[in-house]
Amino acid sequence: MGNMTTTGSRQDIPGDGYSPATPPRPTAPETTVAEPEETSVHHVKTYAAGIPAVAVSMQRGFTQMGPFRTAKTFLELNQRHGFDCPGCAWPEKPGGRKPAEFCENGAKAVAEEATRRTVTPEFFATHPVSALRERSEYWLSQQGRITHPVILREGATHYEPIDWDSAYRMIADELTGLDDPDRAVFYTSGRTSNEAAFVYQLFARSMGTNNLPDCSNMCHESSGHALSTTIGIGKGSVTVLDIENADLIVIAGQNPGTNHPRMLSILGDAKRNGATIVAVNPMPEAGLMRFRDPQRVGDILSDGTDIADEFLQVRLGGDMALFRGLAALLLRDEKRAPGTVFDHEFLTEYCDGLDDYLAAVEQTDLDEVLEATGLTMEQLETFARLWERSERTIVCWAMGLTQHKHAVATIEEVSNALLLRGMIGKPGAGVCPVRGHSNVQGDRTMGIWEQMPESFLSALDDEMGITSPRDHGWDVVDSIRAMRDGKVDVFMSMGGNFLSATPDTDATRAALEKCRLTVQVSTKLNASHLHTGTTNLILPTLGRTDRDIRGGKKQQVSVEDSMGSVHLSRGSLRPSSDQMRSEVGIVCELADVMFGADHPVDWLGLAADYDRIRDHVSRIVPGCEDFNTRVRQPDGFLLPHPPRDAREFPTESGRAQITTNDLVWLPTPPGRLIMQTLRSHDQYNTTIYGHDDRYRGIKGNRRVVMVNPSDIEAMGLAAGQRVSIISEFETDSGVEERRVDDFVVVSYPTPPGNAAAYYPETNPLVPLDFVAAKSNTPVSKGITVRLVAA
Repeated sequence: MGNMTTTGSRQDIPGDGYSPATPPRPTAPETTVAEPEETSVHHVKTYAAGIPAVAVSMQRGFTQMGPFRTAKTFLELNQRHGFDCPGCAWPEKPGGRKPAEFCENGAKAVAEEATRRTVTPEFFATHPVSALRERSEYWLSQQGRITHPVILREGATHYEPIDWDSAYRMIADELTGLDDPDRAVFYTSGRTSNEAAFVYQLFARSMGTNNLPDCSNMCHESSGHALSTTIGIGKGSVTVLDIENADLIVIAGQNPGTNHPRMLSILGDAKRNGATIVAVNPMPEAGLMRFRDPQRVGDILSDGTDIADEFLQVRLGGDMALFRGLAALLLRDEKRAPGTVFDHEFLTEYCDGLDDYLAAVEQTDLDEVLEATGLTMEQLETFARLWERSERTIVCWAMGLTQHKHAVATIEEVSNALLLRGMIGKPGAGVCPVRGHSNVQGDRTMGIWEQMPESFLSALDDEMGITSPRDHGWDVVDSIRAMRDGKVDVFMSMGGNFLSATPDTDATRAALEKCRLTVQVSTKLNASHLHTGTTNLILPTLGRTDRDIRGGKKQQVSVEDSMGSVHLSRGSLRPSSDQMRSEVGIVCELADVMFGADHPVDWLGLAADYDRIRDHVSRIVPGCEDFNTRVRQPDGFLLPHPPRDAREFPTESGRAQITTNDLVWLPTPPGRLIMQTLRSHDQYNTTIYGHDDRYRGIKGNRRVVMVNPSDIEAMGLAAGQRVSIISEFETDSGVEERRVDDFVVVSYPTPPGNAAAYYPETNPLVPLDFVAAKSNTPVSKGITVRLVAA
């Protein structure tokens, strides 16, 4: 496809001085947005960051924001006096910040949010929904910030403006008219602040439902389930300082160069302190090879810092077998020299389940392990030697482990290997699930979960004067099933792009369209605005970069990073329109309209002063005591973590659990491939920044499938050929299939029998019922597919 242009798609913001009465300017001249071109393949990069990352950051900033706004915004990004990056949840190092405390993809995220482009009512008047549906996610995102609340009425072809009072009244009338509160679903994106998350769940529970699905259901739910079982808390047990001081760091199923680039700085520090790093990944990723830190002159002038000392190119789904094989070698060596491998004192004092687990490990067939992983015995032995020699071991992981059918069992296997060596609750050691979206962990702490425990619900009721429902609600997958089955009338999304984030796109689209009312609290356009319920509202909200004035006072929000540290975030840019409202304001104003003045919660008081929200949280959430004082400390405060802090394990038995599971892996059927979906480097979750993947050497098109050269030849295909990808799943009634068309084959060094392609383009290949055992997380990393020539 060639370049496409549009008219009436943007409005320039004249400056950054705050003026809430400033009306929107007339629509500015057209913005040219390049749509996909022909695919070209270049050299795969062997390092991450460096001068190219700096250049891309500046170019994106200048294009979207202009030079002054870029300078102001980047200088405040992740600074103590500034705002938290709306991208990933990687923490800052305590005790001081670098002048440029951000990465290339963080710069892209901020440029997209702080853009000078706007989507005005004139834009919607010019563009019918049918035409917008033909545009790519990239094109939609590039149009800019939504400035006014708009409504798509039943049977209408265009969105039209609606005032806030009418929008609130419409939502309230629909909700109060429900036969059952559980006919409403309240979804949350990970970038929502702690304060917004708290009032959002308070609103839902005041109404009488626990239907609070969130993006965690689709990413680290498997981690939370596994860790809650093994160590009693579903969060990681390490800090940045632990990583800096570890002897051995294993990075499994994670691509930090694209998804958490600031992590590379800490890994570089760890290497300089003597750490050994092992990368476990099906793909050779640039960020796992070498890092050129833009803030270290020596790195810029040299080849940078080597990251991985060992690269274990494990086949998709082979991670559980890797750690079971590791345990088998540890047991072998412990038997040869008793007391030299296992931490018997730790195991005796703190752990249950050891004997059953070792009995299962004793039966491990190492030939099966090698087949499942695709590794050699020499590689497995080297991994075991590193594990045995290390006194401080950390395992980091992300979606490469969590989005498999056997994800929970895999992460339990990781915990087992650490527990055998006593690597929980000691400095420089522990588990590190690296969360994706900023504050996705904080949302859960604030009560965004369909299964919050009784301790939270009773404390919430006592503090707020409400009566929370006790029946568990629906997670993401169950919410889609409920919408599909006609059990939901109202769906509300606090941020995010639900349609593109979820599996089985066609089924999700049809499910949303069955609702009477859908409501999207959004900053920018996305596909979820175009496939909606009978009526849809888009409510424009402030972002992290925006100044939030309420009650005549500049408000501050808080976020929790991936390691449990809570700190403030303060936007300073003038909002693009006086019609934008904060997420806290939207929820509280809606609640006031719906519940009235007699409700026990002072909703408008909470909206006027976020300190009041934090005061309530301090009396509900353990570890948040004296919230307002502690969060104003330079680096905020660290939430308690009993296994890390005191080797206390809040499981049912009060001891860490070494779990036993059957070994599961993914053989490749004849003539088929096992495929994973993943991000490109020009992407953050469902937000597409461009059509290139610089580190993987792919340019101009996202509809590609990366395949090992031997598999391309064996299937009678050729690099550059167009194919359809067809997924296959065993069901009770036979084999079920899904299909996506017009993909280009790219020769890439994946493991033989494996393939990779980008989401959300390949989300239609994942059926709604193809989920991980126990966590209900969609399985996007282990899809059986065949490729058919176009």
